[in-house]
Amino acid sequence: MKFEEQIDALKHLSPQAFLALGTGHVAYVRPVTINNQKVFSLHAADGTALTLVDTLEGACALAQQNDLDAVTVQ
Repeated sequence: MKFEEQIDALKHLSPQAFLALGTGHVAYVRPVTINNQKVFSLHAADGTALTLVDTLEGACALAQQNDLDAVTVQ
């Protein structure tokens, strides 16, 4: 499938199908502040919060241990 066809296919995904993209394969990490302390929140691809971790490296390692590719969100 050509790149343009892939983009067109993504534009026509249902909201449910879009939410399912990356499920079981991708997790995202974002910094959050709790009680004036910066920690990192690890989420499943669908946005489900999985855990809080003290460091970005720890969050990425935890994702990797669970066979997930971690991406960061600012």
